[in-house]
Amino acid sequence: MGRLLVNLSSSLLLLCLICGGSMVVRSQSDQETWCVAKPSSDEVALLNNLNYACSIVNCTIFQEGYSCFYPNNNISHASIAMNLYFQSHGRNYWNCDFNSSGLIVSTDPSFEDCVYLFGN
Repeated sequence: MGRLLVNLSSSLLLLCLICGGSMVVRSQSDQETWCVAKPSSDEVALLNNLNYACSIVNCTIFQEGYSCFYPNNNISHASIAMNLYFQSHGRNYWNCDFNSSGLIVSTDPSFEDCVYLFGN
């Protein structure tokens, strides 16, 4: 039994070396991800997220007359602001927490002319 474990360990090490020495799991920041407000978020949380994110990033995109103004509601605008913050701060999971009201998604939430930023 002990010999089997040694052989298995040696085989895994050899496999790792054959693969170039790097068996790397992709981090979330390597994948296309966006941050949006959880649908269950209450209005107070959404307003707090809007105020916080927009104090740091440029939220002009959802001002009246710009491509992401409609739908004109807090969950849409908060999602855009939260994503702008998330993208500009490295796409780390903790940059989308927003007191547990943020949700990281791998499906692009862009719609019509409103494009959710991906990348820095």
